[in-house]
Amino acid sequence: MGTFIVFPILYLFASVFFTYMVHRQPRRPVRESPDWGTVTDTRIPAADGGFLEVWRIEPDGPSRGIVVLAHGWGRNRDRMVSRARMFGKWGYTTVIHSARDHGGSSPCRMMNGIRFGEDIGSVLGWVGEPVILYGHSAGSAGAAIAAHRHPELVSLLFLEGSYADVKPALFSLYKSFNRYFGLIFGPAIIFWMDKVLYRERLEALSPVALAPEINVPVLLIHGQSDATFPVAFAKKLARSFPGNGATLWIARGAGHSDSSLQPGYREAVGRFLEAHWFPADAAVNG
Repeated sequence: MGTFIVFPILYLFASVFFTYMVHRQPRRPVRESPDWGTVTDTRIPAADGGFLEVWRIEPDGPSRGIVVLAHGWGRNRDRMVSRARMFGKWGYTTVIHSARDHGGSSPCRMMNGIRFGEDIGSVLGWVGEPVILYGHSAGSAGAAIAAHRHPELVSLLFLEGSYADVKPALFSLYKSFNRYFGLIFGPAIIFWMDKVLYRERLEALSPVALAPEINVPVLLIHGQSDATFPVAFAKKLARSFPGNGATLWIARGAGHSDSSLQPGYREAVGRFLEAHWFPADAAVNG
């Protein structure tokens, strides 16, 4: 009888511990600084009284608009430099921040998707005018939240490596990390997150739930071989936006984080900008 009691108790404590750990790890910052335009390195206030480290990079000539770029889980602002460089070369002002508890921004003990959205909202408020918003992975979920909360500040939306529903996405994420870990502990971790940390708001804050009320042009960028969030997630999300849905560009052979390195990425982003922001010209196609 004792064994039947001990194992459930151990599982309970283990699941709570892992719920804490998935909000703390991993942290895999990269190092890549902007090497174009005029760079301002600053700090801005965060929602909890902390701060966000921010780069604002002005192009060498007149600005065609402002692009705010948000990194994914465990990364930092440097992770988005290569994508920002492309926009910068096209003449856009780019703004890149590190989310709280990432890079050099202030600590946040239980960082999550809602707080990613809060941090993007802080950046949008600091910029103070409508922008093109680009988010990758967890940053794409945060971008959807920010676009939904601040429609007056987002004119165009790019979501790379995103997902539709939070709970299936988390389960897929944990299984991609380790199949047995995901199968054994994934459901319990998701339960604790939903009931305790998110106060049963996981589904309401899923990108697929927010999408019907996001009334700006959206480009979804997704790796064909993404094992973290399978491409079926992106297809479902694309259908959820108003009108004819979002535009979906699938990067052949790409995984979760390398769509921007694949042939056709630059052209897909350029075509979308030409269609919804500026007329076609050599600056984008060159």
